[in-house]
Amino acid sequence: MEAKTKLFIVPTPIGNLKDITFRAIEVLKEVELILAEDTRKTGILLKHYDIQNQLQSFHSFNEHKKIHELTDKLDLGMSMALVSDAGTPGISDPAFLLVRACSERNIKVECLPGATAFVPALVKSGLPIDKFVFEGFLPHKKGRATRLREIASETRTVAIYESPYRLLKTLEQLQELIDSNRVVSVSRELTKIYEETVTGTIEEVYNHYKDSKIKGEIVVIVEGKKE
Repeated sequence: MEAKTKLFIVPTPIGNLKDITFRAIEVLKEVELILAEDTRKTGILLKHYDIQNQLQSFHSFNEHKKIHELTDKLDLGMSMALVSDAGTPGISDPAFLLVRACSERNIKVECLPGATAFVPALVKSGLPIDKFVFEGFLPHKKGRATRLREIASETRTVAIYESPYRLLKTLEQLQELIDSNRVVSVSRELTKIYEETVTGTIEEVYNHYKDSKIKGEIVVIVEGKKE
């Protein structure tokens, strides 16, 4: 059976508004409805590119309630684009449930290529990335210790998303679990004015940040354990 209308998954810039593809702008201008994690943040991007299409919120707190309504509209022929606050939807952001529901109803989904924060952080780290593990955000409490132990024993390079409020805690906990000579690279504010990447041993990186006022979205890259 031929698939029906499309849901477009559209990556948006992780910082610099110029980091969006011509095709992404074209799709956002053509669809009937844009689903946004935060309509205020997406509104800034849309205004910058003079995109005036209808905007509706779609985030982790309401996605379960909206799945049926949205797939019904897609089934009837409405075209939609799903965006997150930054980067590619589905990478630590809402998308999975809606994409799965579309698949179950034979609604065609198309994902455009584009920005994802962990990719430039991996490349800038200077660590081997022929094989790597993406961990996303670590649990705040339950399951956190287990995940950290798994990262400590992982032989591949590991990419972690972290907030500025928990970066020091994560580095402290990693120090307790990994060899002191293991390399860690922290990238923050990627593509923005104050972009920074600090690479060194776990102790060196921790010492760099321990007395700093940390801001911005952060990606932590951890060298794999030597086999």
